[in-house]
Amino acid sequence: MPHLESPTNEMPTMISKTPNGVAPTQAEISGILDSIFEAKTSAASVDASYALCELLLNSVGFRGLQDYGILADIKKAAADKKSGTRRESAQNLLGALFERLPPKQKISEVVFLLQEPSTVTCALDALADKGAVVRDAAQYALDALFSNLSAEALVVGLLPILITYLAKRTGKWQGTVAAYKLIQKMADKAQMTIGGTKEEADEKDLLREILGAKLAQLIPLVEAGLHDLKSEVEKQSLITMTSMTTLLSNDDVAPRIPLLIETMQKPGKETLQKAIHALSQTTFVAIVTSPVLALLTPLLERALNDRSTAQEVLRQTVVVVENLTKLVHDPVEARTFLPKLQPGVKGVQERASLPEVRGMADRAMKVMDKAMSDDAGNVANGVSGAIIRVSADEISKVLESEIKKAGGLAGDVEIFKLAKPYISDILVEDVNHRQIDRIASNVTPYLEHILNQSESAATVGAAVQQFYLDEDHRKFGQPVKEDDGEVEIVNTNFSLAYGGMLLLNHTNLRLLKGHRYGLCGRNGAGKSTLMRAISNGKLEGFPSQDVLRTCFVEHNQGEDADISILEFVAKDPEIAKEGRERISEVLSEVGFTAGPEGRQSEKVGSLSGGWKMKLALARAMLMKADVLLLDEPTNHLDVANVKWLQEYLKSHTEITSLIVSHDSGFLDEVCTDIYHYEPGKKLAVYKGNLAAFVKQKPEAKSYYTLSDSLVKFKFPAPGILTGASKPSLHEVSCQLTLSSRTAIIGGNGAGKSTLIKLLTGETIPTTGKVDKHPNLRIGYIKQHALEHVEMHLEKTPNQYLQWRYANGDDREVHMKQTRILSDEDKAQMDKLVDLGDGSGGKRIEAIMGRQKYKKTFQYEIKWVGMLPKYNSQISRETLISLGFNKLIQEFDDHEASREGLGFRELTPTAIAQHFEDLGLDPEIANHNEISGLSGGQKVKVVIAGAMWNNPHLLVLDEPTNFLDRDSLGGLAVAIRDYKGGVVMISHNEEFVGALCPEQWHVVAGRVTHKGNMAISADRFEDASRPSSGFNSSVVSAATSTTASAVNSGAEDNGGDMGFKARKKKKKTKKELKEAEVRRRLRHIEWLNSPKGTPHPPDTDDES
Repeated sequence: MPHLESPTNEMPTMISKTPNGVAPTQAEISGILDSIFEAKTSAASVDASYALCELLLNSVGFRGLQDYGILADIKKAAADKKSGTRRESAQNLLGALFERLPPKQKISEVVFLLQEPSTVTCALDALADKGAVVRDAAQYALDALFSNLSAEALVVGLLPILITYLAKRTGKWQGTVAAYKLIQKMADKAQMTIGGTKEEADEKDLLREILGAKLAQLIPLVEAGLHDLKSEVEKQSLITMTSMTTLLSNDDVAPRIPLLIETMQKPGKETLQKAIHALSQTTFVAIVTSPVLALLTPLLERALNDRSTAQEVLRQTVVVVENLTKLVHDPVEARTFLPKLQPGVKGVQERASLPEVRGMADRAMKVMDKAMSDDAGNVANGVSGAIIRVSADEISKVLESEIKKAGGLAGDVEIFKLAKPYISDILVEDVNHRQIDRIASNVTPYLEHILNQSESAATVGAAVQQFYLDEDHRKFGQPVKEDDGEVEIVNTNFSLAYGGMLLLNHTNLRLLKGHRYGLCGRNGAGKSTLMRAISNGKLEGFPSQDVLRTCFVEHNQGEDADISILEFVAKDPEIAKEGRERISEVLSEVGFTAGPEGRQSEKVGSLSGGWKMKLALARAMLMKADVLLLDEPTNHLDVANVKWLQEYLKSHTEITSLIVSHDSGFLDEVCTDIYHYEPGKKLAVYKGNLAAFVKQKPEAKSYYTLSDSLVKFKFPAPGILTGASKPSLHEVSCQLTLSSRTAIIGGNGAGKSTLIKLLTGETIPTTGKVDKHPNLRIGYIKQHALEHVEMHLEKTPNQYLQWRYANGDDREVHMKQTRILSDEDKAQMDKLVDLGDGSGGKRIEAIMGRQKYKKTFQYEIKWVGMLPKYNSQISRETLISLGFNKLIQEFDDHEASREGLGFRELTPTAIAQHFEDLGLDPEIANHNEISGLSGGQKVKVVIAGAMWNNPHLLVLDEPTNFLDRDSLGGLAVAIRDYKGGVVMISHNEEFVGALCPEQWHVVAGRVTHKGNMAISADRFEDASRPSSGFNSSVVSAATSTTASAVNSGAEDNGGDMGFKARKKKKKTKKELKEAEVRRRLRHIEWLNSPKGTPHPPDTDDES
């Protein structure tokens, strides 16, 4: 029972007569011990215990614990079954020693935890005592010890004692519960929290890391408690296990933790399968560290090694192992855990009955071997993620060397033999987790009472800390130097959470006046959340608006779309103070002309994205903002407006900017510094623009180049456009061919999407006409790409593709508005058609077939109420003139799709390969429901769906808006190497400039061609490779009208192909008859082949 201040004595306490600094006699110590053990009240016992502590601290210190046999007497009194008073007093004395000695003499920890660890187990066992006062005193002792230990000492000193105690399983259940509670307290103490000092946050971070590394030992011990027959043990072990799982700090696994704990509680096949299934449905993106592996390895091991595990569960298990392994960046951690899983995966590789499962196990084995290999070059370059560790032996040598320099020990050789490895183990954690500033405070207190000169302890601590600080700089580089002469406007340590998820933990944000900071990190890291928190004044430590004016620049004025621009700006009470004249003047500066006919009088809703951005900047200027927060400022901006924004930001050197953007060219042009989201939920600042950042951090090159090194896309070949005749169009405004790479550029509402719909035949022009080849297959991906799959969230990607093409054509084409029959179309179908053949008017029921007719097609028409033998052949032009456009379009789409699918097998294996070509793991495609996929994965499903029928023309509406940087690079490379035509609507100059030599500028409904433009091939990471077919074909097809083998008509009209044919010898009658037989057999074989098989060439040349 703790007493910070001694209560009033109820009996005289024996006080030593020996002066301070002089060792008391054994008789004096024995007298005090007797007064403690024979005390009539708890308070008297505690007072006497405190008196003994003060006596020791003022004389011999920690040495007296062993020299006077104090600890031996405590254990003897604690085991006295006849006297509850002595048992209680023993625990009171133990608690007083734990409370008073470690803060004053840190070296006493070595006595309690290493020399005499039984003192801790003595307190644990006392919790089973019949007397409540004894149990209270024992709890007081444990609490006092726990509160006086540092984060390192808890794990290095106390935890091994608890592990040993729990492993024996022979103690009382009350002691087991207490040991579990102490482990729970450690885990709870390590939890991330918002608030507190930086020192407290650093200690929590360190405790979380080093305790997390011990989970491999702890989880089996705590799991055993989940099956204990004593309900109290079972209940506490569940609480402890739940607290321990908070050490994971992995957002991917966190939602599955309750299910994983349930699997430990009820270790049956059903719960195991349920857990494995849940993990297999998880998209792992966060780095996997030893705590995650410690939790999941036993579970995966059970599933792999159980001979009765179903093949489907084995498949899922192998997939989870592979996915986890890919994210283990530290080979040391990989070598700790993966060898436990390798035998099981190897067994699956050798014995699984399904070839698919064996193949996955083979792939997983290769990934595991790679993860455990330690490429020295990679480690040296900081690529592999391996932590460069120091050992306890190395630290011991440095420590001993510095102690000798400081004059050596005072004679406590035996205690130093225990203290040296203890201190070294503590420093190992500090050095390896780069908490260098904790070293001195973890050396000096342990040495100051055992060195010849106590003041030398501080010298030793400082020397060891400096040694490892120099080592840290050598391994990881010098820290960024403070900027001389710069004005600091923000310097805050903060944490940031969103929706129960901690995004940033005790990190620093320092902003200098006039600097422009790019904010870079993976999707979902919390970049926009940080900006929003600053804007709303909810970021701890960030100056308030009256101190530092901060403006969030965003083009989102939709709620006030019906008021004029001038009124919209003047509506803000802060800006209204400037007066209308000043507001109008600033609006004019950014391009909004004044007057009744000027732009200032236009409605806000009429503005394009570029003008909305200018309007937001005008508001920021009127607010006299010190800090601008720009979230994706270049989205929907054309090139001219992006240039204007760059110049605006660079010219206003008094304004600090914080910018989130995927536009690498913009960040490169504007930024002076880069803030990057680092592992461990921290922010790190790098000097220079994006290019300089990539030099310092090569793994971030995906921000800067269009690369398919991380995500690969491979588009299928479009196939032959059968029956394509030589272009004979005249006075065309625009045209597309299979070699087109065309970008459609224009402001919002300019008519870009309408133009696309005209070209693809979805919209009928009011005047003029659009000639589209009847067999043309188009793959169209909308701006809001996920609309394609939102109705199929319960299906896997593989099932979705099977459903979409099950009928031999694309079902989603039939769902377009232009394919659904309107009331007018239905009335058109009821009209009578008179062909003038004397049979009178008849109603069309359906189109049954199509065949080539001169330079066009004719269609077989089935009439309502008439037998098929009365079907008629009607030309395409006649049907169009009669108003049956939709009927023809629907049949042409079906035929074109059927022809494209003729080369496709709609089997799960072929579909899985198609998904793999487009960057989606076949395992995810086959087994994960669409509802569980990330946004980027859903977009890949959409692209795969559009590309399945081998389209000739791919239409992309704002592709840069729905893909992350890595996937964007893969898509760019795929488009570059694609054999078909590509049309894209995009404002991303980097993407368009690297791919499209032809641009159509749409302004106010008018199209202007800009062809033969130089493409920026250097924007690709592999730009130095030899010139490919892409470059030659695209540049030569700059205006998309150059004839090729596909569209030139060479196949149809036998044009000169550049060689002279050999003169044929006239065949005999017998040879002609044999050739006719062979021709007939080829024709019969073709009739029996699957639909879509190309007709064999009708030639007499036989080999």
